[in-house]
Amino acid sequence: MDINLRTLTKKDYKDLRESMIQAYDGHAGDVWTRAHIDDLVDMFPEGQICVEVDKKVVACALSIIINTKKTNVYEKYYEIIDDGKFSKHDNDGDTLYGIEVFVHSEYRSLRLGRRLYDARKELCEQMNLKSIVAGGRIPNYHTYADTMSPRMYIERVKRKEIYDPTLTFQLSNDFHVKKILKHYLPEDAESMQFATLLEWNNIYYEPDAKSSSASKQTIRLGLVQWQMRLFKDINEFYDQVEFFVDAVSDYGADFALFPEFFNTPLMSSYNDMPERMAMEKLAELTKETVAKIQEFAVSYNVNIIAGSMPVVERGKLYNATFLCHRNGQLDTYKKIHITPNEYKYYGMVGGNEVKVFDTDCGKVGLLICYDVEFPELGRILADQGLQILFVPFMTDTQNGYMRVRACAQARAIENECYVAIAGSVGNLPRVSNMDIQYSQSAVFTPSDFAFPNNAIKAEATPNTEMVLIADVDLYALRDLHEYGTVKILKDRRKDLYEVNLLK
Repeated sequence: MDINLRTLTKKDYKDLRESMIQAYDGHAGDVWTRAHIDDLVDMFPEGQICVEVDKKVVACALSIIINTKKTNVYEKYYEIIDDGKFSKHDNDGDTLYGIEVFVHSEYRSLRLGRRLYDARKELCEQMNLKSIVAGGRIPNYHTYADTMSPRMYIERVKRKEIYDPTLTFQLSNDFHVKKILKHYLPEDAESMQFATLLEWNNIYYEPDAKSSSASKQTIRLGLVQWQMRLFKDINEFYDQVEFFVDAVSDYGADFALFPEFFNTPLMSSYNDMPERMAMEKLAELTKETVAKIQEFAVSYNVNIIAGSMPVVERGKLYNATFLCHRNGQLDTYKKIHITPNEYKYYGMVGGNEVKVFDTDCGKVGLLICYDVEFPELGRILADQGLQILFVPFMTDTQNGYMRVRACAQARAIENECYVAIAGSVGNLPRVSNMDIQYSQSAVFTPSDFAFPNNAIKAEATPNTEMVLIADVDLYALRDLHEYGTVKILKDRRKDLYEVNLLK
C-alpha cells in the first residue's frame, strides 16, 4: 500500500467526488462541485490537502483563511463559506477555518483523518496563524436528546462516558469546544441542528510576525567555565573576557554566560585590606567593566550575562549580574539570597526584584548561585513566562557545587524551562575567601521524551577551563507545556497554594 499526503489539484476531482460520495453513504447531492474545488485550489492551494492511497485520492481536508476581526466565527456554516462562494477567504487573515474533512468509508481503518488534522496543524504553524477553527457535528446527540442538553452531552463525551464519532475524534486531536452553535446545519437531523465550534490554538503563534515567517526558536548557549588566574592589570582581564566572547561568537552563540564573581582576580591588589574594603574597591571597577562587556556584546553580536560583580549603592554592597544585550540594552539583577559567608566577610545585602527579561531570543531569568536553591524564585519567574534560566555560580567544594547543580536540575523540571549554570575553576592564593574553586558547568532540561533521558543537555569537564556550547529548542518547551507526559505548571493546585511576589 502506497500512502501519500499532498496538496489537492484540480485533476483530482474525479477521485475526490467518488470518495466523497462513499464517505457520505452514497449521497451524491452532498459533494462539492468541480467549480467549488477549482475555486479553492486557485485561491488557497496550500489549504486543500488530500491523502492518496495507491495513487487514488481517498481523503481530503478543505479550508480557507479568515480574518476574525472581519468575520464572526460564530456565524452559521453557510454564512462563513458564503454558500460556496468563499468570499470571506482572506490571505492576510489570522485563522485557518476548516470547511470539510472526509475519508472514504473503506479506508477509515487507516486513521487518515489524523494525518489530515496533523497536516492542518503544521500548515497553521508554518503560516503563523493563531488557530484552527471549525464547526463540528455531534451525530450521536439525537440518541440522548430526550435526556440531556447539548452542553451535558458534550461534557459526557469529554469525560469519555459517551462516544461520538466526530466530537471524540476532534477532542483527541487537541481541539477544544469554544461554543455550542444552534441551527448550524439545518439538514443535520442526527445532531438536532446543533454543532460545536472547535478550536485548536497554535502555541507557536507570534502576533507581531509576518505570515509565513518563523521566529528564532533554536537558541545557542555558550557557557564559559572560567579559570581563576591573576592578571597584571585590568586590560589583561578584558583581553581574557574578549577571548571567550570571541570564541562563543565564532560558534554563533546567542548567549554567553560567565560565572559569579569571575572578576575577583582583580582583588589581589587589595589583599592587604579588610575583606569588606577590598570588595568595595573591586566594586569601583564594576561600572567600567560592564561598559566594556557591553561593547563586546554589540561588536561580537552575542547577548552576554556578565557573571556577577560587586555593586555599591547608597552605602549598601550588592552582588549583581548584568545582562548585556547585543542591541546595546542593559538589564541588572541583584542576588536575592546572600550566603552566610557573603554577609560575614563582606556585609552584603540582598536585592528585592524578581523578574524575567525580554531578549531577542525569548524570555530569560537570572539567579545567582545560592538563589537557585530557593524554588519560589524559579516558580515566580515561570509564571512570568521564563524559557531559559541563567545561573552564574561560585562554589569552592564539591558538596557546595552539588547543591547548586541538584537545585538547578529541579528548577528545570518543575518550571518546564532550560537552566544554564556556569562556574569558575582553579585557585586564587592571593585573594582571601576566593582561593579555591570547584565547577562543572552544564545545561539542564525538563524531563520528557523531547529532551535527553537524563535531562542534561550538555555538561563541561569538571575543573577544566573550557567553553560549553549547547542548543536549546524553545518549540520543545511549548510542546511540553501543552502536550507533555505530565504538565507540572498546569496541574498545580492553585485552589490550595500559590506563590506570589509581595508588593
